[in-house]
Amino acid sequence: MNLSKVLILSPHVDDGELGAGATIARFIDEGKEIHYVAFSSAGLSVPDGFPKNVTKVEYKKSAEILGISGKNRVILDYEVRSFPSHRQEILEEMVKLNKRIKPDLVLVPSSNDFHQDHQTIYGEALRAFKITSSIWGYEHPWNNLTFTTDIFVRLEQKHLDKKINALKQYKSQDFRVYFAERYTRALAYTRGVQVSLAYAEAFELIRLLIK
Repeated sequence: MNLSKVLILSPHVDDGELGAGATIARFIDEGKEIHYVAFSSAGLSVPDGFPKNVTKVEYKKSAEILGISGKNRVILDYEVRSFPSHRQEILEEMVKLNKRIKPDLVLVPSSNDFHQDHQTIYGEALRAFKITSSIWGYEHPWNNLTFTTDIFVRLEQKHLDKKINALKQYKSQDFRVYFAERYTRALAYTRGVQVSLAYAEAFELIRLLIK
């Protein structure tokens, strides 16, 4: 597979790292061109005591650790939990991204992710990219009703460490159990065990185009 350009579609600023952070680190190590688009900074969900723009600052630090170039990062301004009301605008954003980036691979929330914003990104990504790009779904077990482990990406320790360090930049989110380092390591270990690897991240195969 020729995967020279990879586009991460993240409903909120941290979703891409949670679902595919170590894979992003590996792809960057391999010289792939990574683009990351977050559709919301989720300012309305920021806990009391933090400035409302804190997740934008945290995301910048996280992306720098993973190695995502500043020119390839975009944060849009859709309000958290409002995406279903903005489906057409979101689709139009994705169509523009497709024309500008022409990604070989697009990473999105899985088809069984029940968060309303994640469902919208998944659905509109199918409409925007199904003819032009391969599409993989990343897992968020706390949101997934079920998950099919169709694709496994082998990870080295350094890739997993980068993901963990990137997630640690989200100080405003560290009360969430799925930000815990032990969880991140356990899931990567579990996915690795499934395919006799030290560590892995798993993805749902949504669309595969071999060009």
